[in-house]
Amino acid sequence: MIRVEGLTKTFGDFTALDNVTCTISDGSVCGMVGSNGAGKSTLLRLIAGVYKSDKGSIFIDDMPV
Repeated sequence: MIRVEGLTKTFGDFTALDNVTCTISDGSVCGMVGSNGAGKSTLLRLIAGVYKSDKGSIFIDDMPV
């Protein structure tokens, strides 16, 4: 399970993600849809540990990223 709670990420004055919360259950297949600049890639990079969040928490199988 992937759990994201209150995730915020900014780049200078630009806020890419603002207080995002979601849960993706084990075995589910999900897709992210949004316009350019909506934060899709930023969210995936935060979950993968490429970026560090400004606020909030990410857990994979109840272990913090």
